Amino acid sequence: MESNLFLQLSALLAITVSVAFFVRLAKQPLLVAYIVAGIIGGPLLLNILPADEPMYHAFANFGVVLLLFIIGLDLNFAYLKKIGKEAIIIGALQFLLNFALLLPLAHYFGLSWQGSLFLALAACFSSTIVVLKVLNDKQDEEAVYGRYTIGLMLVQDLISILILLYLSFSAPGSLMADNSVWFIVKAVAVIAGIIIAAKYLLPFILAKISSSGEFLFIFTVAWCFGVASLLLWSGFSLEVGAVIAGLSLGSSRFQAEIASRIKPLRDFFIVIFFLLLGSGADFTHLHSVLAPALLLSIFILIVKPIILYILFRSRRFTRRNSFLAALTAGQLSEFGFIILFAASAFGYLSGSETAIFTIAAIITIFFSSYAMTFSYRLYNFFLPLFLLFGPDTRIQEEDKKETFEAIIFGYHRTGWKIGQALKKKKISFAAVDFNPESVVNFKRQGVRSFFGDASDIEFLQSLPWDSVKIVISTIPSPEDQLVLINFVRRSNPKAIILASLYQKKYLPSLYEAGADYVILPHLLGGAWTAAVIAGGALSRRSDWQKYRRQQARDLNGS
Repeated sequence: MESNLFLQLSALLAITVSVAFFVRLAKQPLLVAYIVAGIIGGPLLLNILPADEPMYHAFANFGVVLLLFIIGLDLNFAYLKKIGKEAIIIGALQFLLNFALLLPLAHYFGLSWQGSLFLALAACFSSTIVVLKVLNDKQDEEAVYGRYTIGLMLVQDLISILILLYLSFSAPGSLMADNSVWFIVKAVAVIAGIIIAAKYLLPFILAKISSSGEFLFIFTVAWCFGVASLLLWSGFSLEVGAVIAGLSLGSSRFQAEIASRIKPLRDFFIVIFFLLLGSGADFTHLHSVLAPALLLSIFILIVKPIILYILFRSRRFTRRNSFLAALTAGQLSEFGFIILFAASAFGYLSGSETAIFTIAAIITIFFSSYAMTFSYRLYNFFLPLFLLFGPDTRIQEEDKKETFEAIIFGYHRTGWKIGQALKKKKISFAAVDFNPESVVNFKRQGVRSFFGDASDIEFLQSLPWDSVKIVISTIPSPEDQLVLINFVRRSNPKAIILASLYQKKYLPSLYEAGADYVILPHLLGGAWTAAVIAGGALSRRSDWQKYRRQQARDLNGS
C-alpha cells in the first residue's frame, strides 16, 4: 500500500515537472501545469491517480488549509484603508455584475440552478496567485493600477471567505443548520480564546522564538492546524478555520517572515490539490462540457475585463490605468476551485461543473497571463481607438517608488558602522536584518529597515533593487551569502557586492558567485593592530585605554 502510494506520487510529480518545463517555456504560471498534470495522471489518460485514495484527499486538504492560512495572513485591512473606498466599491460592484451575468449563462449550459449558482460564484473571482506574480515580475505593485488591483484581490478574498463561511454554516448536518445552542457556545468560546491569545500571548511567544527560523516555522504550522482543528470541532469548516488562523497572525511584526517560511510547504500540498482536481474532473462526456467551457472562457477573457474597465472609468480613473487593471480580471481563480471543492464535499454538486471550470481555467489563465505581461503594448495598440473618443481629461499621479543606492544585510553587526559612513556621504541606504528587536531599534534611529532572511528568495524579490548600486553583507553564514549573491547578480548585474567571511575556505565560492570583494575580519583586525603598533602604541598603555573606550562607545552605539 505504502510503496504503491509512493510510486504513484513519484510518477505524478515526474509528470508535473515534465509539464511544468513546457509551461515555463511558454511563460505561463505553474498553476496550469498542475491542472494539466492531474488530467494526464487521472482516469482520462494514465489512470495513476486513484480518486478514492484518502491520502491524496488529505494532502489536498492540507494544501487548501495552508493556502487559506496565507490568504488570512496577507489580508491587509490597513492597505484597504490606505487606498480608500474605491477598491471596495469597484470590487463589490464587479462581483455583483459578474454574478448577475454568469448565473443565467451557467444555467444556459444545462446545469441545475444549484450547480449554476456555484459555478457562477466560482467564476466571479480572479486568480490572486497569477495576478500578484505578474505584478511582481513587472514591478507594478506600487503603480496606481497595481495598488488598486491588489485592493481588488483583497476584496475578493474577503467575499470568498464569506462564501466559505456561509457554506460552513448551511451545509447539511452542520450544527448551525440545526440551530444548535451548543454550536454558539463553542464558537464564541473558541473565537474569544483565539482573539485573546493573538493579542496577549502570541506576541510574547513569537518574540522569544523568532530568532530561530526552524522554531518559527514549526510553531506557525502547529498554530495553523491547531486553530483550524479547533474551529472545525466548534462547527465551522476547515477552510474558515485556516483563514482565522492566518488573520490571528496577520498583525504580527513577524508576518512577512512567517509567510515566507510557510509558502514552500503550501506550494507542495497545493500541487497535490490541483493534481487531484485535474484528475477528478469528469471528462467522460467531453463533447458536452467543451462548448460551455469555451463560452465561459470567452466571458472571462472579454466581458469580465470590460466590466472592470467601465467600473474604473466610472470612478474617474484614467483610460490607461483602467485598461491595465481590467486586463488582470481575465482569468479564473484558485478560489473558484476551492469553492467548487467545498460545495462538492458538502453535497451541493453532482454534475459537470468542475470539468467546465477546469477547462475554462486552463484557457483563461493561458491567455490572460500573456495579456497582463504585454499590457503596455496592448494599451498602445488600442490607443488610436481610445483617442476616437477624444483626449483623456483625467490625470492620476503615480506614487514615487522607494529607492535606495545601497542595501546592508546584517546591519546590527559591522553594518551599522558602514551605515554611518553612507550617511556622511549622503548615500541613501536600507538595512536588512533577521533580528526583529534590532529592526525595531534601527527604525527608532531613523534607518529604513526590513525584517527578513537573506536566504529567502521571495523576501529578496520584495526589496527595491532597481536603483541599488552597492550591496554589503556582514551575514556570518556563507551559504546564505551565496544565495544572496546569486540573486543580486541575476536581478541587478551592475551592482557592487561586498561580502564577509570568517573562514577563508569559502572564499573561492563567493568570488565565483560574483562577489566583488570579500571582507575577512581577521585580516582587517591584524592590519589595524599592526597600524596601531607602528604608530607607537606598543609601549603606551594610555593609547590602548583610549581604544578600549572607543570600543565601548561603538558597542553601545550598535
